[in-house]
Amino acid sequence: TYKLSTSSTVNSCNPYLLSMAGKQELGNQAHALFDRFVASQTCKEVQQNFAELCHHLQLDSQDYHHFYNKLKEKLNYWKAKELWQKIDKRASHPDYEQGKPCAKTKCLVLGAGPCGLRTAVELALLGAQVVVLEKRTSFSRNNVLHLWPYTIRDLRNLGAKKFYGRFCSGSLDHISIRQLQLILLKLVLLLGVEVHTGVNFKGLLEPQASGSTGWRALVHPESHPAASYQFDVFISAGGGRFVPDGFKIKELRGKLAIGITANFTNRRTAAETQVAEISGVARIYNQKFFQQLHTEMGIDLENIVYYKDDTHYFVMTAKKNSLLKKGVIKQDSSDAEQLLAQANVDQEALLQYAYDAAQFSTSHKLPDLEFALNHVGKPDVAMFDFTCMHRAEYASLVRERRGKKLLIGLVGDCLVEPFWPLGTGIARGFLAAFDTAWMVRNWGKGVTHLQVLAERESVYQLLSQTTPENTSKNYPAYSIDPSTRYPNVNLSSIKPKQVRRKRRSTETDSLRRMVDLLSWCQKHTAWCERVQVKDLSQSWRSGLALCALIQHFRPKLIDMSSLDENDAVHNNQLAFDILQREFGIEPIMSAGDMASSKEIDQLSVVLYLTQVHNVFTEPVSAVPATDLGSSELCYFCHQQLYVLERGSAEGKFFHRSCFICQQCGTTLRQGGYTFYPDTGRFYCEEHSEPVEEKGEEGELQQADLSTGVQVWTISELIPLCINVPILFNMLH
Repeated sequence: TYKLSTSSTVNSCNPYLLSMAGKQELGNQAHALFDRFVASQTCKEVQQNFAELCHHLQLDSQDYHHFYNKLKEKLNYWKAKELWQKIDKRASHPDYEQGKPCAKTKCLVLGAGPCGLRTAVELALLGAQVVVLEKRTSFSRNNVLHLWPYTIRDLRNLGAKKFYGRFCSGSLDHISIRQLQLILLKLVLLLGVEVHTGVNFKGLLEPQASGSTGWRALVHPESHPAASYQFDVFISAGGGRFVPDGFKIKELRGKLAIGITANFTNRRTAAETQVAEISGVARIYNQKFFQQLHTEMGIDLENIVYYKDDTHYFVMTAKKNSLLKKGVIKQDSSDAEQLLAQANVDQEALLQYAYDAAQFSTSHKLPDLEFALNHVGKPDVAMFDFTCMHRAEYASLVRERRGKKLLIGLVGDCLVEPFWPLGTGIARGFLAAFDTAWMVRNWGKGVTHLQVLAERESVYQLLSQTTPENTSKNYPAYSIDPSTRYPNVNLSSIKPKQVRRKRRSTETDSLRRMVDLLSWCQKHTAWCERVQVKDLSQSWRSGLALCALIQHFRPKLIDMSSLDENDAVHNNQLAFDILQREFGIEPIMSAGDMASSKEIDQLSVVLYLTQVHNVFTEPVSAVPATDLGSSELCYFCHQQLYVLERGSAEGKFFHRSCFICQQCGTTLRQGGYTFYPDTGRFYCEEHSEPVEEKGEEGELQQADLSTGVQVWTISELIPLCINVPILFNMLH
């Protein structure tokens, strides 16, 4: 008789069923690995789980052209499919042309911050090979970012909610930097982007004379595989302190403003959930609250913000006198760097100050407040000065060596440093990422490099003025095409011929000015046998060279014979104090740092010595006006000019309304004009080539603003500031 076997016997003997069972088991393991990858909460976990997933699915993560499609094919998982749908919808946008525009473009992105990673997403969708370098090995920044409506929609459409379930739930409009980095890191990895952490970028290596190599990066460790990667596009998202050679930076300087950030552990208890956030309270709008805080706690603030995310995050602007009275700052100083130097700050007093402010502002409703820890395991509290902010004069350039061109673009803080009370960092950072991707798209499509640069600079003119109110409200239509985001944008406001002139004059003029400055310093310190000025960096370490300059021009202010060459701190401090007291020149760094730093930043020394040169060679005192009631005459109309209403460019002060093109009368903006020193006239970009004002060899001369300080005016600041105290605090 025939007897049915048990199911286990049938399965063990049936090859088809064995194969199906094996595939199901492998599929389940892939699903588990994908879930682990999505849920990863550290940079290291993301990379490890992604590597395991690729290994399990037998995928080559360096096969950037086909990686994403192969991943979709092999990972048949409903949770993943929801994410694929969002990515596919984005990738199907006509701007990307199915990845064809940049199929032969190789990009290196420096920095795995939010802006660098967001740029990498767009470059990958355009079909480019993208490699990201990040010197850190972990994402540890707890500080919380304010998001504009379009950024929330943008991230949701990219699947942010799949990676971080609490993303902008309900009315929330913020996210911690760490969580945003994790979301974008996971996304770029799925798109086939290579991300290398723990790699220090040291500079660009030019193509070899033999033509065997293209542009490469000098990295540490030198043996890292990224050292051999050749690229034709370099995007710097390395933060405000790193700007590639060739770019000029403008400084926007205001009155001293001290910010404090503090992060506390969020246990997500019911009691913590009930505490209301503070989206922004300023003294002018709630004087009673700030007066009570001052009276009861001795804490004097201009404003305070409280957000809940991974941590309880507080950020506030504190008054200096309050910090001195509470013992947070040990000794007063007119130098902001010295004032907030680590040695001059009592960390325990700072922690108490931040703790008391957080408790009072939440009516003591946050139970058992404990500081969250930063990347070095210490309480995550920081005090910083945002008196000065920096902005690149232009956003892109092209370098060519041995027949090989390199397109360089800036995004993030190295393009425009954000003003944190306005929450502009990520909003403008993402706009710049889209603008940069559009530039690379044109580059990949073969548009001439001058046209690529001209269009990018035309768009960049708008970035610093963008607000939620003046950008397009049609968020679903946003793409990398600038016309979808900036109403009435003129992509040809800057012409290719203007780009050529600017770049050429910038490089040659900058070099000439540095040579002239060095010669001037050598000439006027030659009288002192103890001083030998050989460069614009290390020669100034001892402080004697700076003191010699001062004695040469103002012998009554200093006595070189009394100075000890080995006491560099004293010498530098003496020179810094004299130049600040007598001429209003702020020190570039503390005297201690100047004496002990392994490498002295040449750019900082050049900027500082340029100011010294100006005060000793110009007949008019360079001491900046600080009295809000003082006045002078407008450069253009020669009428009375008060500090509160003045603008500044090329060392000229004027009514903002008088800053117009001398030919067509168009109102000029900072960075959007041409100045001719011979005639003292200003022109708009369109009328920047009057024949009668040509210099040597017919080359139009472009004035350099890199050493200038732009003075903010009321009309420029009112659209930017959230309250009047911040407005007046920012004024020079």
